[in-house]
Amino acid sequence: MPVRPETIERFSSLSNVAISQGALLSRHTRFGIGGPADVLLEISEEASFIQAIGISKSSGAAYTVIGGGTNLIVSDAGFAGIVLRFTGAAIASNGMVIGAQAGAELQALVDHSIASGLRGIETMTGIPGSVGAAVYGNAGAYGHSMHESVRSVRFFDGTVIRTIGNAECEFRYRESVFKQHKDWIIFSTELVLDRGVSEELRKTADEIFQVRLAKYPADMKCAGSIFKNLVLAELAETVQRQVPAQVIREGKVPSAYFLEQVGAKGVRNGGIRVADYHANLIYNEGGGTAAELREIIHDLKSRVRARFGLELEEEVQYVGFAANGAV
Repeated sequence: MPVRPETIERFSSLSNVAISQGALLSRHTRFGIGGPADVLLEISEEASFIQAIGISKSSGAAYTVIGGGTNLIVSDAGFAGIVLRFTGAAIASNGMVIGAQAGAELQALVDHSIASGLRGIETMTGIPGSVGAAVYGNAGAYGHSMHESVRSVRFFDGTVIRTIGNAECEFRYRESVFKQHKDWIIFSTELVLDRGVSEELRKTADEIFQVRLAKYPADMKCAGSIFKNLVLAELAETVQRQVPAQVIREGKVPSAYFLEQVGAKGVRNGGIRVADYHANLIYNEGGGTAAELREIIHDLKSRVRARFGLELEEEVQYVGFAANGAV
């Protein structure tokens, strides 16, 4: 059902809401891919966001919620309906506790923690995306993940605003309870960090950032690693025996190892390419489409499945596709 003019009029009555009709979602994804949304709402106030959800539901039009677009693949046709983004981005600290709204950039949170002399998330420097997405996917790097620092998460469950503690977030490797309840909207989180020395934390972060830049140049249109790494203990014994000990890191096997074995490096499909130096890095070389991107993801998954009997799982999310992007 198309978004009716009276629905847009209702949205316009809300406070702290920016409304765009026909906005290209490619401008809101790291891949630079994606067609238009009928209506894009960017909302910085929790109360208005909740009201906008209610209006969207009652309108009969399709709707979806996105974050910063870092791990997003949007259909070439775009999204026929309403796309909502929460953009509240306040960050504040009190002692060793930092509170951050979900729309804040993760890098801004990392920088704030370093400036405040708080240790725990400095290794996440250079990871693109929002704080909400980092909680949602339990983002991490260099041996540390969000779950180590999150004290609580405040979110809208579709009926009321709730706050849950770390245990209730059910964090696992690149997983959280929010991935199981995609209708829950994260509004903010509180982190508890350790005391550190700002200069030392900044040095660590800068060194990591240089390593990350070498892998993922700032102008590269990519989502970082496409596939999740695999937990060694969860693999079949026949597969475990094929994995050299030197590639195992903290009990995990990089997806890149399996991808390398099936010749993924340098694979190209139209404007989409797998990096020559990293088998788990797919990027838009220029003019790439979502269809080409999905095809190359499907091809790589099929190769690994045929060789190892493994089902690689994407870290990216899909918008505007049937069955959540299943190919």
